[in-house]
Amino acid sequence: MSDLAALEARLQRLEDQAEIARLIASYGPLVDAGSAAGVAALWEPEGVYDVDELVMNGRDEIVAMVESANHQGWITGGCAHFVGPPVVTVSGDEALAVCHSLMIVNQDGRFVVRRATANHWRLRRGESGWQVAVRTNRVLDGRPESPALLSEAGCEQDR
Repeated sequence: MSDLAALEARLQRLEDQAEIARLIASYGPLVDAGSAAGVAALWEPEGVYDVDELVMNGRDEIVAMVESANHQGWITGGCAHFVGPPVVTVSGDEALAVCHSLMIVNQDGRFVVRRATANHWRLRRGESGWQVAVRTNRVLDGRPESPALLSEAGCEQDR
């Protein structure tokens, strides 16, 4: 590989990592704003969002979650979904990202962490850029499966 080709490949990988990190970071503001269509657009049309208590298959089910009375109650009561910086590994047109997230809620004027989770994201590059294929979240409550989601961080080499 020539120096120029190696530089171009490195630049593409950095751009991919930045685009993926931006996509992941946009989840919190979109879901806290109640932007159901914006949240769903992060996923592929048939993408999966697997949370402990709920598995959503496809954008329509993700929209339904954001528009649900339960989620709207979190918004009107005051909440923030904070997604920590992801560790992103790109392999061609597929990528893996792992990170932590916190759901912070207003309880009588005090903000408290309601939930801390491990996040495992599988992403694919399509015609419109990177989108989530599968996001799996598990509460970090001592179950071995939760930190196991984070164990792939840095295990795969960027190519």
